[in-house]
Amino acid sequence: MTDGVATKSNPASGQKGVVSRLFVLELSGGRIHSMSPDGSDKKVIVADCHLPDGVVVDVEAAHIYWTNMGVPNLNDGTIERADLDGSNRKVIVPQGITHTPKQLHLEKRSSKLYWCDREGMRVMRANLDGTNVETLVKTGEGEDDSRDATKWCVGITIDPKRGQIYWTQKGPDNASLGRIFRAGIDIPAGEDANGRTDIEVWLDDLPEPIDLELDLESRVLYWTDRGNPPLGNTVNRASIDAPGHAPEIIAGDLMEGIGVALDVSGNRMFVTDLGGSVYSAKLDGSGMRAFLFAQGNLSGVAYAEILSKEK
Repeated sequence: MTDGVATKSNPASGQKGVVSRLFVLELSGGRIHSMSPDGSDKKVIVADCHLPDGVVVDVEAAHIYWTNMGVPNLNDGTIERADLDGSNRKVIVPQGITHTPKQLHLEKRSSKLYWCDREGMRVMRANLDGTNVETLVKTGEGEDDSRDATKWCVGITIDPKRGQIYWTQKGPDNASLGRIFRAGIDIPAGEDANGRTDIEVWLDDLPEPIDLELDLESRVLYWTDRGNPPLGNTVNRASIDAPGHAPEIIAGDLMEGIGVALDVSGNRMFVTDLGGSVYSAKLDGSGMRAFLFAQGNLSGVAYAEILSKEK
């Protein structure tokens, strides 16, 4: 994810003092990896995570935030924060508040974290220190509903220009019941999270849409889909302003695609999959290549341009 990243320059421009880093979550090993965008200088910065899934970087505050899904039937998901080197680790949303937190989004302008809660069937947000947790969307209630994958909220991003949330509800495996929704950032006056009237289905009949990223400059939404080919195991995009917003498949042949992160100024994106690969490509999907393989089961990925401490 790139929202919230204080980009001082494009590293490709040759300006000194800016370092590009990828932060990649490894589900199978419970670890967070930091690396250069080509996969070099790879290091583990956090270990012993409880099924990490979503990750964002706040460059200005020098923090990394991530979700831990936990074990769904135990309702033990959490959200944590640490410094960019993994130090000063802290749980900011403890167990019992969010069920199965998935993709995470940092909206720096409002100093809020937004995330989707899968088995909790919610879209949620909180302050950056984990206080003032709110439920913005509630798609179901109780154990029976929590087993209905059409109600599972997974990926999330924010359009601050129009004040809207986008999120995915992936649906059952390969059922083509996946959908992307949008609604206002705030619940309409007099309504609640259960019965909001401003929710619209933005796209439907998708295999299994997972993570979302929004290019705010071009107003284009990107997402991964982990369903079966030809429409699944893909990276997709569509304009959020154009009528009809017909989706375009820009990359395929993933092994259950999960994470996507954009470097808009560098005209590139990064993608992870459960097969353990990390990919890079141009924003139109051309030049797609895997530069890391067999890295365990990978989930979220974040790209950041960090001001170096070196003089």
